[in-house]
Amino acid sequence: MAPRYAAPREAKLTLPELPELKRQRRRIVMVTAYDAPSGRLADEAGVDLVLVGDSAAMTVLGHDSTVPATVEELLVLTRAVTRGARRPLVIADMPFGSFQVSDESALENAIRFVKEGGADAVKLEGAGATLSRVRALVGAGIPVMGHVGLTPQSATMLGGFRAQGRTAAKADRLYADALALEEAGCFAVVLEAVPAPVAARVTDALSVPTIGIGAGADCDGQVLVWHDLLGLYDGPAPRFVKRYADVGGETVRALRAYAADVREGSFPEEQHTYSMPEEELALFEARFAAAAPRR
Repeated sequence: MAPRYAAPREAKLTLPELPELKRQRRRIVMVTAYDAPSGRLADEAGVDLVLVGDSAAMTVLGHDSTVPATVEELLVLTRAVTRGARRPLVIADMPFGSFQVSDESALENAIRFVKEGGADAVKLEGAGATLSRVRALVGAGIPVMGHVGLTPQSATMLGGFRAQGRTAAKADRLYADALALEEAGCFAVVLEAVPAPVAARVTDALSVPTIGIGAGADCDGQVLVWHDLLGLYDGPAPRFVKRYADVGGETVRALRAYAADVREGSFPEEQHTYSMPEEELALFEARFAAAAPRR
């Protein structure tokens, strides 16, 4: 069995390599990112896939759900991420309303994410009518990542942000949906908030990788939201979130220290300022002295 860990890649990951990574049991690392600095840092850390998630509606734009995110907003974020992330594959999350209306509108919007946003692929939530959208996009040459389980764009219909597939009947449905997404042409499928045994069965059944988020350790890869894993988001965190840093707390401490220095007059210090040649300063001061009114 191949090792579960591999060193960060030097070259950009390609879509045809993903099934081979699954076969080798080389775990795939995905993270969300929303701007050029986060894309660059994910790149430097050796992340494989970067998702420009519609979660930006909550983490970046301050909304209470992902639904308000627009195509124009996510296009701006996608363009920014692709400027920073060079080696990872960048996947644009298609927001609510951008693919539900018809195959044609889904294709038009997906083309924008690839052509204007620079994304390598797009992600669509759900199955059902989404299968037709996947076929249309893949048929036009646009790679698609699927997403089943908890699909935040339709959380209201699912009864809120809660785990899915927790009964045998619902697990069967989820299993069938994942298989249908692969059949429609998805190159990978996100499994969100799914019981670990169900996710394991789905992972075994698919030839394309599964990316888990709250779906156990048997998925082919994992994804976490940037603001969750770094401690930047102050909203309630799902149980599957592991915080790897307290960047939010450290940022507040830095800002408080800065504010205190400014108010006390201890910033800026001499090393933070610019000087000018003495002779130029003398000329500058002489002009002011000559122009000053006599008393």
